[in-house]
Amino acid sequence: MKISTLGLLVAGTIALGACSTTQQRIGGAAAGAGTGALVAGPVGAVVGGAAGALTAPSVVRATR
Repeated sequence: MKISTLGLLVAGTIALGACSTTQQRIGGAAAGAGTGALVAGPVGAVVGGAAGALTAPSVVRATR
């Protein structure tokens, strides 16, 4: 179940690749929080969400 959830988050993040910066940050935060929660629980969700929100726009620019 954890792998399918992670796959869904990754697919959702890739699908948001053509969105504006605000939507990129929201998508990155959601993907980071979900991944962090799977790896390290509630603390990982907070840290992953923050990291995802900060890095999402630069990751999308790099993949275009």
